[in-house]
Amino acid sequence: MIRFALRRALGPLLFGLGSLALLPACSSSSADQQTARLPYIGERDVVPSPTGGPADTVYATIPTFRLTNQAGQPVTNDTFKDKIYITDFFFATCPSICPKMQSELLRVYEKYKDNPRVVFLSHTIDPAHDSIPVLRDYAERLGVTDASRWHFATAPQDTIFALAHAYLTGAQVSTDAPGGLEHTGAFALVDPNRHVRGIYDGLNKDEVDRLIQEIPVLLQEVSATPATATAPRP
Repeated sequence: MIRFALRRALGPLLFGLGSLALLPACSSSSADQQTARLPYIGERDVVPSPTGGPADTVYATIPTFRLTNQAGQPVTNDTFKDKIYITDFFFATCPSICPKMQSELLRVYEKYKDNPRVVFLSHTIDPAHDSIPVLRDYAERLGVTDASRWHFATAPQDTIFALAHAYLTGAQVSTDAPGGLEHTGAFALVDPNRHVRGIYDGLNKDEVDRLIQEIPVLLQEVSATPATATAPRP
């Protein structure tokens, strides 16, 4: 199962990132509170400075996409302008991990549903079955009636699989998996500049609690410092 493979691969990284992110946020120092930042995650390039100064570290960004949500409305990168968002991957007939994942993500949604700067994006990996009416029914059964706050989105399957890779998670067709598809249980936290700033195991309550705690850290950072395409030097 790729879920377990991902957990084995990211386990030490998740632990390290969690510690790195939460220590400043838990400090009693107001200065630390103001400077707490989440790490940038993913592939990166070191770009020499044209002036001969220190090189910049440039992290990969989420590519341009165009999806359709449960209301039949387009969802693009511009949908999340000036917002942070949380993503996952699922399918409506998933017989294994999806109910647990959506239950945990619903906890996060309930915490931040009144904050218009926090948006949710769930991608179906089974677009052949998960039509717009199916996605709308799925959202409504979860209690999500505002499609502008939590998008349940569809697109051609290869587009969805490519996006899963960009969000540092995984999804694929598998004849061995229940339902014929498999995907990881990861949630990704994304900043307004398309950078992944957190990866969380959506099947682990402690990991989802960490996500709930780190959202305000990213919101504060975004408010204090406009996001840039270039990450701070490590």
